Amino acid sequence: MSKRNFSITRKEGEMYDVRVVDSYGKKYQNYFECASKANDWVYYIWEKEEWFNSVNSQELLANAIENCIKLDKEQGKEPSLD
Repeated sequence: MSKRNFSITRKEGEMYDVRVVDSYGKKYQNYFECASKANDWVYYIWEKEEWFNSVNSQELLANAIENCIKLDKEQGKEPSLD
């Protein structure tokens, strides 16, 4: 049974508030200025949910951050994740 669900709401004068639940039950939220981008984001999350929920994705992210810090140090810069 899929847990997938989404809602796109907008109050007058505000951005679109998008809330998505993937098939693992993980919740996401984002804001957009136009409805088409809000709708696209729902499908983006669902298409990438395997990656978002895999241990491997977290390992890849950790390795990328580690490499960024290493590059900063090699260039004599203070490591920053900004």
